[in-house]
Amino acid sequence: MDLITSAVVAAIGHGAPGHALEAVASHYERLKQAIAKFDGAAAILAAIAALEAEPANTQLQLALSAALSAAKVPDDMETLFAAQGLLDAVQRPPSPLPEVETAPAPADKSAVVSNYAVVKVYFATDRQRDVGKPPAQRFSGERSKGVSNGNGGGDGPLSYGSCDVSIPRDHRMGQLESPSLWRLEFRDDPAKHVVLLSADVQDRDNFFAALRTQIRASAGKSAFVFVHGYNVSFEDAARRTGQMAYDLGFDGAPVFYSWPSRGDVAGYTIDENNIEWSTPHLANFLADFLASTEAAQVYLVGHSMGNRGLARAVADLLAAQPQLAQKITEIILSAPDIDAAVFKHDIAPKLAGARNPVTLYASSQDLALAASKAVHGYPRAGDSGAGMLIVAGVETIDATGVDTSFMKHSYFAEKRSALSDMFYLIRNHARADQRFLDPVDTVAGRYWTFKP
Repeated sequence: MDLITSAVVAAIGHGAPGHALEAVASHYERLKQAIAKFDGAAAILAAIAALEAEPANTQLQLALSAALSAAKVPDDMETLFAAQGLLDAVQRPPSPLPEVETAPAPADKSAVVSNYAVVKVYFATDRQRDVGKPPAQRFSGERSKGVSNGNGGGDGPLSYGSCDVSIPRDHRMGQLESPSLWRLEFRDDPAKHVVLLSADVQDRDNFFAALRTQIRASAGKSAFVFVHGYNVSFEDAARRTGQMAYDLGFDGAPVFYSWPSRGDVAGYTIDENNIEWSTPHLANFLADFLASTEAAQVYLVGHSMGNRGLARAVADLLAAQPQLAQKITEIILSAPDIDAAVFKHDIAPKLAGARNPVTLYASSQDLALAASKAVHGYPRAGDSGAGMLIVAGVETIDATGVDTSFMKHSYFAEKRSALSDMFYLIRNHARADQRFLDPVDTVAGRYWTFKP
C-alpha cells in the first residue's frame, strides 16, 4: 500500500474516527483536511468512509489508492507529511498519564502541557552573556569576552546550555508563530506562539553529559546542529531550532550554534565580520561535539550567512580530523550567502571529497541573497535560475516558489514542501532521486526541483 492508504488503514484499525486516542484522531482529521483541498476529494473521502466500515477489505484499500493516485495526492508533500505524522501517532505508545500527551516531535522527548508542547533544545554560543537577564535577553549581539571559570580565569569564548521552547497545539507546520498587533496580541503566549521559555547555562561537562543522555535515548543515536544566518537574535535562533525539531519529528538531540549576529537588518556588515570571527570557535565546537557526544548520526544544517562559518568549519575539520567525518550523516546548506565561485572551487571540493552527502537549497526569488549579490558584485551559492550552482558531490535543489516569508530567505523552515523534503532526507536517508523531486538536466549537470 502507498503511504497515505497505509496511514488511513492503520488509524481506522486503532479506532479512528470515533474511538481512537486523541493524538491519532487529531492526525487523522488533519490528513483528511489536507486531502479535502483536491478536486477529487469527494471520491477519496467516500473511499475512506467505505474503509471505515470495512477496514480489512483489500478491494476497498485498492480503491482508495486508485482515487488518491487519480487526484495526484501522493505528489503533495503536505498530505504525505500529514500521513507520516498519522503513522507516527499510531505507532507511538500511549502516555501513562492521561493529562500528559506525548508530543509529536521531537520523537518522544517532549510533553504537551495543557495546550502547548515543550521542546528542549541545546545550544553553544560565542555571544556575550548576562545570566541576570530574562531568557530572551540572556545573550546579546556582541562578541563574547570570554567565559569565567569561577577562579578569575577564562575558559574561552563559548557558553553552553539548554532552552525550553513552546509549540502551540494548533501550530502550523513551518510557521514561527509570534504575537501580532493586527490580532491585538501584545505579549508572548505559549498557547498561541513559539516562545523561548527558558535559557539555562551549563558548564561544558554537564552540557555534554545531558546531550549524551538524550542522544543515547534516540533510536539512531542522532543529533542535528543548526547554524543560523544573518539578522537573527539568540532568542529567534532558539525558537527556530525548536520549531524545526518539532516539525521534522526529529528523534534525537536538536542543537544550535548561535554566533553574535546583531539581529538587525542594518547590521549586515557587522554580521559578516562576526561570522568570520566565530568560524574557528564553531570548528572547535563541532570537533568537540563529534568526539564527545557518542552520536552515530549527525546532521549539520546551515542557513544564509551562517553557511560561511559552517562550510569552512566543516572543510577545515574534515582536513584536520578525517576520522570524525564518519559521524556526519548529512550537510544541509540552505540559501548559502557565500560567493558562488569561492564555494565551487575552494569549499565544495573539500566537503564532497570527504564523501559526506551535501544538499544545497537555492532560490531565484531570495531577496536577501539578491541584496547580498548587489553588495558584493558576484553571485551567491544560494542563487538559482540561470546561475544555478551545480557541483560534483552536491545535490542542488531549486526551492524557488516554495517560500512564504517576506524576504523569501527562510524557505528551509517556513514552507511545507522544503520541510517535508528535509523530513524524508533525514528520516529515510533518501537521496534526491528517492524523494518527491523532479530532475532537471543541463549542460553543467543535474539539479532538482519540487514537483508542481
